[in-house]
Amino acid sequence: MKTLIRQIKALVRLSFMELWRRNDVLALVILALALMVPLSLSSPFGAAGASRYLDEAALLLIWAFSLFISLGTGARLFPPEFESRTIYPLLAKPISRGALLAGKYLGAVAASASALAIFYLLFVGCSLLRGGSLSMEVLQGFVFHLAFVALAVALALAGSLVVTPSANLTLSATALTAMFFFGRRLPDYADAVSAPLSWLVRLAYALGPHVEFFDMRQRLIHGWGGVDAVVFAAVLAYAVAYAGVCLVFAWLILKRKRF
Repeated sequence: MKTLIRQIKALVRLSFMELWRRNDVLALVILALALMVPLSLSSPFGAAGASRYLDEAALLLIWAFSLFISLGTGARLFPPEFESRTIYPLLAKPISRGALLAGKYLGAVAASASALAIFYLLFVGCSLLRGGSLSMEVLQGFVFHLAFVALAVALALAGSLVVTPSANLTLSATALTAMFFFGRRLPDYADAVSAPLSWLVRLAYALGPHVEFFDMRQRLIHGWGGVDAVVFAAVLAYAVAYAGVCLVFAWLILKRKRF
């Protein structure tokens, strides 16, 4: 058991360091600093209340950046190992494929979460400078966003073992973005169209990743307050369950691969 924990910790550290070795994350942090600071500090047309809509744009940028980092990190966990054949020395340690999967996944989530924390620190720091305060809904929104990151990494990891990297990124980004913006409206759309299109919409609604559950932008910007404890726990449980299904699927695929 100690050996397994030590192996997973080593893999987590390697996956974490791999993300921060790439310059694209640093470029995103600099871009976030350049975009979110003016958005969060501005008072358009001299109306202080209108700045909240710029805050919403800043939060939308955080969602876009976190989506880019999470999918990119999850999609790169295994394909480079297969191409360079470094998967052989990893499995020769010996280390089980389940431990390899868990270590890489946790490292990718930790790395993506660290980048997300930087984005939120920038946003909250700008808000505090403008006279705002750190409220409970901000903490809830950050935790929900972390749950989204964990789900997105798991989805991209599972897809990387099935399809090509470009197809994986395209399909994952399309599914997550579509559900983020239109997930709440799919039941109404399914009622408005006839079969068999309505069946397909309902199937997409049942199987798709409901990332719209994690979106608290409106509550954060307009001061609507946080969600109650039951809803908070249910949303986190959904994220754990969906990510768990993706990881089990990835483990089954990895288990059948011959190296």
